[in-house]
Amino acid sequence: MVCVFLFLTFGTDFANKIETEIMKNTILFIFALFASTTFAQSNAYNSGEKFKFRIHYGFVNAGYATLELKEVKYDNKKVFHAKGYGYTTGMTKMFFKVKDDYQSYFDKATGKPYKFIRKIDEGGYTKDQEGYFDQEGNTVLVNDHKVNSKKRIVVSEKVQDIVSSFYYLRNHPGIDNIQIGEHISIDMFFDDEISKFKLKYLGKENIKTKFGTITSLKFRPFVQSGRVFKEEESLTVWFSADKNKIPLRIEADLAVGSLKADLESYSGIQHNIKFN
Repeated sequence: MVCVFLFLTFGTDFANKIETEIMKNTILFIFALFASTTFAQSNAYNSGEKFKFRIHYGFVNAGYATLELKEVKYDNKKVFHAKGYGYTTGMTKMFFKVKDDYQSYFDKATGKPYKFIRKIDEGGYTKDQEGYFDQEGNTVLVNDHKVNSKKRIVVSEKVQDIVSSFYYLRNHPGIDNIQIGEHISIDMFFDDEISKFKLKYLGKENIKTKFGTITSLKFRPFVQSGRVFKEEESLTVWFSADKNKIPLRIEADLAVGSLKADLESYSGIQHNIKFN
């Protein structure tokens, strides 16, 4: 997931081989993070919320990611159903075609996931999985439709899938009182294993968006070594500092510039956005 959201993979004609790999991983992260993301404690969101993000390198559009939240019934319970989609466009699509579908069903009260769906096509690399969480037994049953296999994996008690983790972070009980330099950590289930996903708080910052200037909470995400992210990579995420905790921007600093994902449109948010 390193750059899962910035450009899973650009062609070598776009940059040299090293930069291509960096941008590839960055794009993957962006798609995965937006497709990935809960807790209903602080009510940062509610049914009907929709976001669209534009992923771009300078003035060049690389793709889009959308995220939508609805209340549905699952196993006779009212739960949240989050749908995240990511896809490349234009020149980027010619070099590296991405079409990702990430979904999560999670509890309205606790934010714990019940089921995830992952259907992706990233430059020919495909996955077609469903996962079912047993919250009492702390396991997840992964049904892999691509290879027609099933396996049960032991997970931690507070595990999140890649999409439910997004909502968890927005409603994290300590996010409003976090101090500069402190971390928020979660156990994220991805690719049949648990990764430690960690966000370091860098402080508040006013950023300009297409909607106006917004005070934001600035974070630097890391994942455990050996996975997609490496701590030396410069990846930054901005959430609105209001009650919504809306993801406003993701930026990956590269030697050839910055790859960004910016909020393009929104609707159905729980609280009014505070503009400066």
